[in-house]
Formats: sequence, C-alpha cells, structure tokens
Amino acid sequence: MVNAAQPASAPVVLESRDGAVATVVMNRPERLNALNLELGAALLEALRRAGADDAIRCVVLTGAGRAFCSGGDLQVLQDARRRNASQELENLLRAGLEITLALCSMPKPVIAAVNGPAAGAGMNLALACDIRIASDQAVFGQNFARVGLVPDFGGTWFLPRLAGTGRAAELFYTGEMILAREAERIGVVNHVVSHERLEEETRQWARQLAAAPPLAVRAVKQALFVRERDELRWALEFEIARQRECFLSEDAAEGFSAFFEKRAPEFRGR
Repeated sequence: MVNAAQPASAPVVLESRDGAVATVVMNRPERLNALNLELGAALLEALRRAGADDAIRCVVLTGAGRAFCSGGDLQVLQDARRRNASQELENLLRAGLEITLALCSMPKPVIAAVNGPAAGAGMNLALACDIRIASDQAVFGQNFARVGLVPDFGGTWFLPRLAGTGRAAELFYTGEMILAREAERIGVVNHVVSHERLEEETRQWARQLAAAPPLAVRAVKQALFVRERDELRWALEFEIARQRECFLSEDAAEGFSAFFEKRAPEFRGR
C-alpha cells in the first residue's frame, strides 16, 4: 500500500492516522518486509500504542512496497545459525509471541491489508488479524519446511482454525504457496480485490469497523480471542521450543544453504 522506495535511514515501521483508523506499515521494502529484531520491536511498539489509544477504533496492518511480509529474514537467520546464536532467534520469536498477543487482545478490530507475498511468519501475522483483505496479486505460504524449520508466530494455532486441520497440515508439510483466490476459498482470506483497489477497499472496511459501537466490538473480540489467550500462549511457547530445536539441526543448516544456492535441499532428519 506504500509503494515509494524508502531511503536506507527510513524507520522500519510507519504509522499514520485517518480519523479513528490507524495504519501500521512494515517498512523494509528492499527485503520484502522480512522480519528482524528491529522490525519486530518497532512493530510491537506501534501495535501497543494503537491498542492503548481510545481514539483509535480500527487498525490496519500492511507492508511497504510489493510485499506484505516475507517472513523471517533468512540472511539474518542463516548468519545466526552459523554462529549457533539461538538466542537471537529466540529474541525474534519472543517478539513474535508478543506481537501475536497484541493483535489478538487489543480491544479493537485489526485488518490485514495483504498487498503482496505473505510467507512464513508474514502469513501468520496476517492470520493473527481479525480480517484479511488481499490483493489479487498476493500469495500465501507456510514455507518453513523448505528450510527445515517449523511454523511460528502462532501459525499452528490460527491456520487449522481457519482452513481445517487437513488443509493446514498440507500447507505446513509442503511449504506450498497458494494464490489469493485459493486462500479465500479455504477461509484464510475474507475478501480478494484487485490490486489497484486494495487501498480504497481497505479504507472503506476500516471506516465501517471504526464506526461500529466500540463496547460491542470489544465484547465480540473478547469472545473470539481473549478467552482462549492461555491456549494461544501455550501454542506460541510450544512453537518457540520446537523452532529452537529445529534451528540448531543439520537439516536447518542444509535448508538455509539450499535456499541461497537455489537448489533442492536434502534433509536427513538430524
């Protein structure tokens, strides 16, 4: 939704207001908004500010440039893997846990405006939002398995609830990327619109949700998410533990190498 190229010194998260609607933009377009510690921390702060501001009644989350979010920054992760710096991974995953809980527990609706690829943790950020509106150029994928990792940022909790256990398992195991229309068909996306109309359609939805009665909206969101907060937190903690194990495995080292060498990985289960 933000298309202009950003200077190297630009903030990694942009925030704007339009009446009672706040828009939060992940702003690493040169890296397809891939998540690193800086982006994770800034995104969490922005979401917490929006959640605490009573004047804001709806939040829009989107990405700058041609992607929504491509997931964890694999260059950063590969470097950490080479140094066996699992704490750096855990710090990012802990930020992801807090971001996910912030999206689910803030007392106002959050719309994911998916303007392009939403992969790995990027897809799961979208799943943590209340409503997903996607460009017809968007694609979605749980591509963790392709580099020897497991889903994180709540993917194992959200996706089965939206698409069913069988379809979720297929996407988790294969790492297949699916088009926006298929994501809509299986219940992952609420609406698909032409890329040119995404910003306007999102604006209309956001204004409509911002005009809804805030007490009633808060109660509905509590019914949908807050009562299951402990279950979601358990799932997030489970993901972190399993991700740490996979991250230090030989399979993950092979997965990263294969990705950057543009070849098929040969996983050996160790």
